Amino acid sequence: MDGSGSGTGYDEAFERHRPVLLGLAYRMLGSWWDAEDVVQEAWLRRRRAAEDPAGAPIEDLRGWLVTVTTRLALDQLRSARHRRETYVGPWMPEPVPTGRLALDPADSAEQRSTVSVATLRMMERLSPPERAVYILREAFELPYQDIAATLDISAASARQLHRRAAAHLDGDRARFTVDRREHLDLVDRFVAAAASGDRAGLESLLAHEVVLWNDGGGFRAARRPVLGPDKVARFLLGVLDKHKSTRAYRVDVNGAPAVLFDFGAIRMVLSFETRGGNIVGLQAVINPDKVRNIATPSEAPCFTRESRRFPA
Repeated sequence: MDGSGSGTGYDEAFERHRPVLLGLAYRMLGSWWDAEDVVQEAWLRRRRAAEDPAGAPIEDLRGWLVTVTTRLALDQLRSARHRRETYVGPWMPEPVPTGRLALDPADSAEQRSTVSVATLRMMERLSPPERAVYILREAFELPYQDIAATLDISAASARQLHRRAAAHLDGDRARFTVDRREHLDLVDRFVAAAASGDRAGLESLLAHEVVLWNDGGGFRAARRPVLGPDKVARFLLGVLDKHKSTRAYRVDVNGAPAVLFDFGAIRMVLSFETRGGNIVGLQAVINPDKVRNIATPSEAPCFTRESRRFPA
């Protein structure tokens, strides 16, 4: 039992920590749906602990909840890995509106980068324990001793897991840190070129090593990454031309500007990785189950495009 008192008291105490727990679980899993399930289970365990007359008091509620949420997310991640191995096409993290992630304006660029679509995709390289240690250290700046207690390992093991994770990721870390002004400028120029069907204009924005990942869950999407400026530009304009009408909206996803394309029957969220004045990566998510959290904005679209393949 703890000192929160009534059911309302411990509910209120939990709700104060819910945004942090959702951010932790989402970084661990790359799925908002799964993150909500994990946090709901953490709440149930918190409630059972509070109602147990024989239970020891919870002195550090935030620390207790972070530990429970991390361990639940680890279990969920281990079971999800097999499903992702058999997923049709590239598996991409579920894009989430930036406002839902409760990012702290005081967070460093490195901390904010841990929630970017690019980072979440790259963290699929890590083992579940490596991912947990990396997130707890980089996003939440926990000391190794606290991370060790959370994962029930030694501090030396926590340091070793962090070194392994960093070795996998830090070579690309510059890609994850968003210069928001540059990023927004590139997205605006991308939108202008896409609106007019300017393939040369699109290619001029793309780095020579650009890669486009397309997650449709088997639903009308390329099942292999698209490589190079020419192929990426052709692919994107081809997608627009396949639909009679396209409405495009600027949205903010995972801490960075992105574009939502509404084709009527289906929608696509396009996220960008930028570096050195170019777009180096694009993540196109079409899977309807993954774009459901991105609402179509109420304001007018940034462009509407009619396909030339469909006569008036």
